Amino acid sequence: MTRVAAIDCGTNSIRLLVADATDRGDGTHWLRDVHREMRIVRLGQGVDGTGVLAPEALARTRAALADYAAILRRKGAEKVRMVATSATRDAANRDEFFGMTAELLGAPAEVISGDEEAALSFTGAVAGLEPDDGPFLVVDIGGGSTELVLGGWDGVRAEVEAARSVDIGCVRITERALRSDPPTAAEVAAADALAEEILAPAFAAVPVGRARTWVGVAGTVTTLGAIALKLDEYDSDAVHLSRLSAAQIAELTESLLTATHDERAADPVIHPGRVDVIGGGAVVLRALARRLFAETPVADLVVSEHDILDGIALSLL
Repeated sequence: MTRVAAIDCGTNSIRLLVADATDRGDGTHWLRDVHREMRIVRLGQGVDGTGVLAPEALARTRAALADYAAILRRKGAEKVRMVATSATRDAANRDEFFGMTAELLGAPAEVISGDEEAALSFTGAVAGLEPDDGPFLVVDIGGGSTELVLGGWDGVRAEVEAARSVDIGCVRITERALRSDPPTAAEVAAADALAEEILAPAFAAVPVGRARTWVGVAGTVTTLGAIALKLDEYDSDAVHLSRLSAAQIAELTESLLTATHDERAADPVIHPGRVDVIGGGAVVLRALARRLFAETPVADLVVSEHDILDGIALSLL
């Protein structure tokens, strides 16, 4: 058994997984969670407009990463991998960020491509699913980017057939189009058009019509899953493998877009760091749903708590 740790630093959040990996005997592994945690640090604050990581965003990220480094030491992680995605790929001052990660972890974070991000998300999401339910389409809506990945899973290994990452996510679309509280009808229409435009290359590159199961990962999808379940508090066990229909996605998006900041903040399952951007994430999910439910035999969206973190951890083995 090997204790591994994965850190995923995205545009909106930084997340940690410490897990024990056990060899199945065929060279593959299964993971048992030891510690899983998420902090909203909004590293990508303003990057879309300024091209640089804001000092206050770097400070928030440093504080979270320092805590994570202490957890790694306390838990005795033997192997650690940290990856950084959309916000750092785009920032002119990204060297400041990577110097900080090297200082705190002993080695700098890795910038991964959109394609590698997609592959890691796919592996993490499908590893616990039934192979006969494939091909799987995994959709990862982040803060700054969205990945579509189509592939199979034979119970041992995942195989990606097609993938595409595009620069639209809950933070980017909110900063570009949804500026009012609540957003105006014109802003929502502009956000819808923006989502459709930026997602188009992903649909052109990934043959979604082949999918038999649609899996959604990351905070936008899991938060909407928790809202749909009407939970009194966020419960990852209840959310994992829950399902959202086309009607539910449409209703939830409309509800979030017509609510005020305070009304969204009153929902106990919406993390305070997502209150400002969950409506934007829902717009991206709704745009995806329009195409996917129209072009595939899929009846609903499977909500997964397993995602790129699990894929990063498995990549260490």
